[in-house]
Amino acid sequence: MPDIIQLLPDAVANQIAAGEVVQRPASAVKELIENAVDAGADKIQVILKDAGKALIQLIDNGCGMSLTDARMSFERHATSKIKKADDLFAIRTMGFRGEALASIAAIAQVELKTRRHEDELGTIIYIEGSEVIKQEACSADTGTSIAVKNLFYNTPARRNFLKSNPVEMRHIIDEFQRVALANPKIFLTLHHDGQEVFHLPGSSLKQRIVHLLGNSYNQRLVPVEEDTTIINLHGFVGKPEFARKTRGEQFFFVNNRFIRDSYLNHAVLSAFQELLPEETFPLYILYIDIDPSKIDINVHPTKTEIKYQDEKSIYAIIRSAVKRSLGKYNITPTLDFDQENSIEHLVTLKPLDEIVAPTIAFNPDFNPFNDEKEQSRASHHQDNAYRQSPIPSNWDTLYEISKREETIQKTANFDESQFMEHTEVSKVISNQLVQLHNRFILSPIKSGVMLINQQAAHERILYERYLQQLQNHSGVSQQSLFPQSVTLNSIDFALLNELLPEIKALGFDIREFGKNTVVVDGIPADLNNTNEHELLEQLLEGYKNNQLELKLDKRDSLARSLAKNAAIKAGTKMTSEEMELLVDQLFACQMPNLALNGKLIITTFTMTELLARFDK
Repeated sequence: MPDIIQLLPDAVANQIAAGEVVQRPASAVKELIENAVDAGADKIQVILKDAGKALIQLIDNGCGMSLTDARMSFERHATSKIKKADDLFAIRTMGFRGEALASIAAIAQVELKTRRHEDELGTIIYIEGSEVIKQEACSADTGTSIAVKNLFYNTPARRNFLKSNPVEMRHIIDEFQRVALANPKIFLTLHHDGQEVFHLPGSSLKQRIVHLLGNSYNQRLVPVEEDTTIINLHGFVGKPEFARKTRGEQFFFVNNRFIRDSYLNHAVLSAFQELLPEETFPLYILYIDIDPSKIDINVHPTKTEIKYQDEKSIYAIIRSAVKRSLGKYNITPTLDFDQENSIEHLVTLKPLDEIVAPTIAFNPDFNPFNDEKEQSRASHHQDNAYRQSPIPSNWDTLYEISKREETIQKTANFDESQFMEHTEVSKVISNQLVQLHNRFILSPIKSGVMLINQQAAHERILYERYLQQLQNHSGVSQQSLFPQSVTLNSIDFALLNELLPEIKALGFDIREFGKNTVVVDGIPADLNNTNEHELLEQLLEGYKNNQLELKLDKRDSLARSLAKNAAIKAGTKMTSEEMELLVDQLFACQMPNLALNGKLIITTFTMTELLARFDK
């Protein structure tokens, strides 16, 4: 029997390695920028076409390469960072694996032009699918320029798995943002299809954060700094009131390398204990400097996970430092000595004879026994979203369940008899709906009483309505009298572009207006939130949260996000008419008893259960 084990050809081996190193255009962008950083560049330009599918070009002013180094850089396992095995535990640079350029060259057409400071001429190399087409001397600027064209041109199956340009661009921005935060002193630009996406001059860390995330972040940051014999920690955390429902703005860097670490993330979250709104996550951008011999960064192919020798101590240091910084921000009072007349303001008091005794204002005509309906009309909330639609004349037919009873019973364990009871008596008891603690709607039924969660009910109504609008592109827009411009950070702007067709289908009238800015000419007709910036930000945050936690498709995620933002909240007082309409619309839904979080919207108490409470 002949031998069957053989060495793979270099071209095949490089394509296999490329599967680990280059999953999408963003992977190539990351590797190339990190190589430029390691080359000592203080100016790096990234130019993209077709979200990196057609072109990824990177130009830096780093040290450049000799003719031999330029050729060797495309060989597998070739690197300038490692000489012996022990060097793996003393790494402070990024591009050390020696597979990045070889992997990229295996699946693209690459042109490299480079020159060192001390050389008169540079070198240019053309490579296609790992094969060197030409290498020769040329005139070149100091540094390196590399152009990666037609990514995955020779692996069409891989190329077919790439997403749309907005999705791929969002991944590129993620990687670019991490490198930019790790290297605030380096001048970085990013252009896509002829438009400048980022222009980041070398600056302090706080300025870099503001340039990347937006001017509003200037007031959101709390500095953190702690120097110990184990680690040196510095960076910023966000003020608790600016926490978001997604974890997108959380960055850990160890020796300037972006890492993901759920254990250290928990250390930060524990420092925010009892300071954050429910189900929200704080912003943090934290940097750990540690002896490389105390960590192992070779535990994950992408080098985004690290093992530590003394992780418990690092946990305690991070938690303590963040908690102390938050304590200074929240508790310690400050005096602004630069403000004029600050002391005078404290000591300027009114004479005793000018002090006015407090008075009590009351309504002498108030009568607690007035008709309850009259009082409810006085406190009528015109701004409820469900108030937009008139009560249908045949409202009682909305309780007819017909073929949907079986589906509802299976999905929500809701007894068919309860629906029938409610259907039979609905017209009689509709004037007996009662709001309980401004959270629940209480309705009598034959067997007892039904309790409806008003917020969950309205979310269900809006969710099914928005799904229908997304499917039929039937969302109605309410035009704004004064169109508002909304500026987003680059990540959210890229996400908005990705979702724009679906957002317009919901009834938003939006057009692009300059860098990271859109103009909102109209919003969905059943929304009363006139703060366009807040509305868009909440919609995008909800979408990101749904994608992260629930892995929903695009339409479902958008419908959920908008429904949760637009629904009435617990604590909102409702009139009898509003409660009737809400109940009518709920029982017209396909799944009236299932909330968006999977819990029940409706619960019932039978007379037997109620009487048992009093049967002693």
